[in-house]
Amino acid sequence: MRKIVYSLFIIAVCSVSLKANVGDTTWVQAQNVQLSWYNNYDTTAVFPDGSKTYRKIYMIMTLGQYNCPAGSQYCHQWDYDLENYVMTKAGDTLEMSRWITPFATSGTPGFGSSWKQHNIFDVTDYYQQLKDTAAIRVHYSGYSGGFALDVKFAFIEGTPERNVLGINKLWSGGYSYGDPNNLIDNNIQPITLTPPSGTQAAEMKLAITGHGQDNATGCCEFDFTGVGHTYSVSMNNTTVGQQNMNVVCGTTEIYPQGGTWAFRRAGNWCPGGKVAMVQYKLNGATPGTPYAVDLNFDDSYNGGGSYGSYKVEASVFSYGGSNKTLDASLEDIIAPTSFEWYRRENPLASQPVIVVRNTGGTAISSILFEYGVQDSTTSQFIWTGSLAPYSDATITMPALQAITNLSLEGAAGMHQFAVRILQVNGSADDDVSNDALTSSFTIAPTWPSQFAINLTTSSLAQGADPLISDWGSGASDASWELRDANGAVVASRSNLNIRTAYKDTINLTAAGFYSLKVTTTACSGLHWWPLDGQSGYYAGSIVVRDINSNTNLALSGNVYSGTYHDDFGCGFTQYFTTMGACQMDAPVITRSGSTLSASPATTYQWYRNGVLISGATNSTYDITSNGNYTVKVTDGGVCSSTSANLAVINVGVTEVGDLTSVSIAPNPAQSLFTINAGSGLLGASYTLCDMMGRKISVGQLTSEQTQVSVANLASGVYLLNIGSQNHQSFKVVKN
Repeated sequence: MRKIVYSLFIIAVCSVSLKANVGDTTWVQAQNVQLSWYNNYDTTAVFPDGSKTYRKIYMIMTLGQYNCPAGSQYCHQWDYDLENYVMTKAGDTLEMSRWITPFATSGTPGFGSSWKQHNIFDVTDYYQQLKDTAAIRVHYSGYSGGFALDVKFAFIEGTPERNVLGINKLWSGGYSYGDPNNLIDNNIQPITLTPPSGTQAAEMKLAITGHGQDNATGCCEFDFTGVGHTYSVSMNNTTVGQQNMNVVCGTTEIYPQGGTWAFRRAGNWCPGGKVAMVQYKLNGATPGTPYAVDLNFDDSYNGGGSYGSYKVEASVFSYGGSNKTLDASLEDIIAPTSFEWYRRENPLASQPVIVVRNTGGTAISSILFEYGVQDSTTSQFIWTGSLAPYSDATITMPALQAITNLSLEGAAGMHQFAVRILQVNGSADDDVSNDALTSSFTIAPTWPSQFAINLTTSSLAQGADPLISDWGSGASDASWELRDANGAVVASRSNLNIRTAYKDTINLTAAGFYSLKVTTTACSGLHWWPLDGQSGYYAGSIVVRDINSNTNLALSGNVYSGTYHDDFGCGFTQYFTTMGACQMDAPVITRSGSTLSASPATTYQWYRNGVLISGATNSTYDITSNGNYTVKVTDGGVCSSTSANLAVINVGVTEVGDLTSVSIAPNPAQSLFTINAGSGLLGASYTLCDMMGRKISVGQLTSEQTQVSVANLASGVYLLNIGSQNHQSFKVVKN
């Protein structure tokens, strides 16, 4: 789901307007095959020769379908596992990814001849093996065909967060579970490793999936008791991590599917989903000092015959030190995006959601972002928290009015969202090449201000477990709630009776963004065709109707008719905008020194970091601390509107002013150039970068004419930035 690969990403190199050169990313084609039967599908790929370093290496696996020969059974309609390996130089295999095919049954909404599912895996740590010529293997466990697979690799030049010094393969294969005469822990034994020279960290990468159904509880794909089974990872007999392998499948992004996709699994996988390659930190790994690692299961479990199994793949990666001291990387955009893996989160109409990673060796406590929609005014947001090195964080950003406006205007087609990192811990980070990301998205629909929600509950009650035909008891498992852009509940329905019809008329007075969240706790929607015909099961439905036109409003997470009506698993969220009964322009915040001012309105309420500031009800507010500020205004009646977010990061700090008076001479330069600047810029910092975004020199404007040496630089074009708050870059040419 990395938009850095999927949508011809933007790399900010000292200037937001600069894009990655074509040569910065090398593409390698591997498999392009039809998966017709259980087999290994091998191919030889020609990779880069290892003379360059790469910031990221992504493997993009695209699944589609083809028409099977006449008379074939179960064509592209079964959940089979796919493992992807690189064949090592020593002749062994290393598994890089694992995922499960969906029930892509013909006639199911979303599937068809043009259907594609893109799975993107970060395989940077396998670079030692992905050099020169290497064999790539895809293992398909299917006993029917119909799936087509394309495998590509993208090598993005730059500096990785750290170097891999060694890879040790541990356990690999299928292991029977629940057989008292063949205990799994007797087959998975501790392994002793010795870290190579230079090791500063070690981590185990582990993939486990359960398969088959025993006589006792249905292990290891299912567990009819609902308890599940747990494994643990240990280092020198000390547990470093454990996980219960029960998973909820009714929240998968690919829905509905043609088979039993929504049943909870106990095998650590869901139909159509990726299998997590979980990483466990092995703290204390020291070069030359042996340590033991182990994987343990509950050997007291007895499956009673017809035993299931766990398919295990584990390796330990030894890492050198961090290649970057302070660095944050934009990894993904969850919303807004049209990428199919985030269907449940889109189309969005308000708050962007991103994923950021700490790719340096220093803990991150704050990140300043700039974000916006193409051809619209950008906003800034400062995130604060604690992000440890080599860890990810999912961040929800303040609402972006431009996204809501596009929806209100009914703007058709694809639109572009962009976000970039301006500062980390109050300063520029080490690698600007991973500081920007873009996504393409479509708008959320515009609904009328008056509509009716017609909900008919099914026979599933609280505590229902459809896997074992238990319909539960008491109140219905279904509910819904309607929230505005500030997260306030506008209307809701819960604690309902089963098999009962409810109709609620909604009148939205305020224009803007809303979300309708429908929840079914039994994770079988309001209707699921595998339950049809079972004794005691009755389907429900939900319909949203425009009161004025008496027509149904389309729902992005549901269909109203056919076999798959109301088949949405654990629920869905419909985002939309409405013109409301009244419209009010969003207020604009301006800043002068330490005073914030809002554009004219009748009433005002200021917020900091989304929290109401008590007593801050004037048109101006004097700031005393850094943070994210917004103001909500009204016209004195029912109409209200909220401003865009204003990030304040420099309370008490003099800002760098207008750069129009700055000049560079001589330019082109041979040995040095002079930055000519007014007295108002004295004390400001400057940064000189090459075209790959690498910092060449940093300094401070100590006079109105500051000299910068370029004598030791290669001929070419460089970029000069002045101040941390300005993003105008000056081009400097070295002859």
